[in-house]
Order: sequence, then C-alpha cells, then structure tokens
Amino acid sequence: MTIARRPVAGFSLARRTSRCWIPSANLWPGAPPCITSYSSLANDCGISQPTAKNWLSILETGYIVFRLPPLHPNVGKRLVKMPKLHFYDTGLACWLLGIRTPDQLRSHPLRGAIFESWVVSETYKHMMNRGDGPRGLSFYRTRDGTEVDLVIERQDGLTLLEAKAAATPSASLFDGPNRVRRHLEASFPCRVAVVYGGEDAQARSAGTLVPWAALHEERTLIS
Repeated sequence: MTIARRPVAGFSLARRTSRCWIPSANLWPGAPPCITSYSSLANDCGISQPTAKNWLSILETGYIVFRLPPLHPNVGKRLVKMPKLHFYDTGLACWLLGIRTPDQLRSHPLRGAIFESWVVSETYKHMMNRGDGPRGLSFYRTRDGTEVDLVIERQDGLTLLEAKAAATPSASLFDGPNRVRRHLEASFPCRVAVVYGGEDAQARSAGTLVPWAALHEERTLIS
C-alpha cells in the first residue's frame, strides 16, 4: 500500500504542513492555516512539485489533511484562488508543532490558527458524517486580506463563520466577517457567526457569538 511504503515521506510533509501555519513564514501567501502552494512545499522539502503533490495526496487519502476550496462568487473582487490546508485532527497538528500540554497551547503563537482549523474541521466532519460531504464549504479571502474562515452555503443564503480563540466577547470579533458580508450581500443573503474561546452565547446586531463548546449544538449553523 502506498501509505505503508511512504511513512517517512508522509510524516515529513505532515510536519512541514503544520509548520506552514507560522505567520512570519514567507513561503506561504496569506494568513494561516496554509494557502496550498506546491512550489513552496517542494522547495522547502527539497523535492519536485509532482512529488510534493503526490505526498499531499497521500496525506489526504489517509485523512490527515484536507483542502478547503475558496469561494468564487462573481462579485468583481480580486480573490485568492488557492485552497487552504487544514488538519482533520488538530491534536496531531499540535504534536507536530511540539505542543505537549494545554498550558503550552494557551500561550502558543499559533493558538489562533489551531483554533480556526479545529472549528473548520469539526464542521467539515459533521457534514461528512451526515452524508453530505464537503459540498457547500469554502473560505473567502481577497488579495487585500478581507477574509472569513468558513463559508457555509445554505438554501436561504450563506453563513459566514469566523473562528476566534479569544475568550472575551468583543464587537471587534465581528469585524472580519462583516467586511466580507458587505462584499457579498448584494449577491447573497448572509448571516454572520463567530465561534470563540469563551463560554457565553450572545445574539448581537453584528451576528451570533457561539461558545466553542456549543459548536456541535448549533444545528442552525452547521446543518
């Protein structure tokens, strides 16, 4: 089996994929998690682009990582067109990054990126378990940095879902997704929700604030 014959290669690329979350890494255009770039993976691992593509396919086949496609609405914006890489298991991502304890995670500079990937992957897995597959899931990012972590397509419009690791409720948590809403609302009805690291659910004029522990209960968001 290919995965069994290439354990070292796959592990090496998995470790490299986790490291691409470092915001200061110039190999990756845009914010973490990774915007997929075969040339950057190939250059950093010292392999050819076809080999990097094949190794990444192994990680996807083994349900280690998945690619979240960008939303491509016809709204006249300069959009990022490459997919984002996310880990199915953020515990594995933490281990590859050298994070061994909850205290390390709380103070780690990539805590926000890990939290984003957890929210996206849990929503992704919920859709898969329901039998829908990943259809209707994407992210939105323009080249000037206007972004929302997850776009969920629904029959009645779009849900713009942002992940914020901060534990304190704040109006500023809604700034990013509401900028995206202003880009899209002429074409699609949009609702905004922010999953954050706190404990209190709140309904605000800017959107819905969802505690991280209640994500799986928010059927109106992810169903």
